[in-house]
Amino acid sequence: MDDSASSANLSAVALFPLPNVVLFPQAVLPLHIFEHRYKQMTADVLAGDRQLAMVLLKPGWEKLYHARPEIEPVVCVGTILSHEQLADGNYNFLLQGHTRAKIVREIDEPHRPYRVAQLEHLCHKSAVPIELGEQRRVLLEMFTSDIFASTVLAGQFRKLLQSGLSVAEVADLIAFNYFEDVLLKQSLLAECDELRRVERTIAELQSLRGTIHPPKRSLPRPSDN
Repeated sequence: MDDSASSANLSAVALFPLPNVVLFPQAVLPLHIFEHRYKQMTADVLAGDRQLAMVLLKPGWEKLYHARPEIEPVVCVGTILSHEQLADGNYNFLLQGHTRAKIVREIDEPHRPYRVAQLEHLCHKSAVPIELGEQRRVLLEMFTSDIFASTVLAGQFRKLLQSGLSVAEVADLIAFNYFEDVLLKQSLLAECDELRRVERTIAELQSLRGTIHPPKRSLPRPSDN
């Protein structure tokens, strides 16, 4: 999505708050929608630009879930790639993240049972590829000969690290797929500095070494072909 399209789409975006999900740019999230307000949200989004912002509920959300519980100010905007409406009116869809953004203000629209907000792009400090060359090498090594080479997604990440995708984009996908701590993931989503975000992701991934269990029997290294 080009910058002009992204800017237009950030003017007013539907918010989908959940207590245990943090979306990242490039990541694809499958969602099942069954609450009435979010079924209407889905129908409205599909009839419009297909843009939706995933937002994390702050701790203590349970008491106000059906009202307006507190939410994190940094969100990830995504595009609905595909969808199906089930016989009972529920929806299944795939949402792909593309933009880090922050909430400027929520928009009061009484006719909508769901929340809508004006968003703006999150501050961004880019790293040039040469600055992240060592980080790419470290990650490739981790998914090639380290304990992470035994994980299900290792082959996919080896391919991504040897593709045209930036290291920062790969780091986002690592955080989305490997980290379970939602507050950690939210912190990485809100990190503006690409170099710092990549280094934090590598450090957190390395801290998971003790939790990864290789196959019990010796297996050949999976082919990338």
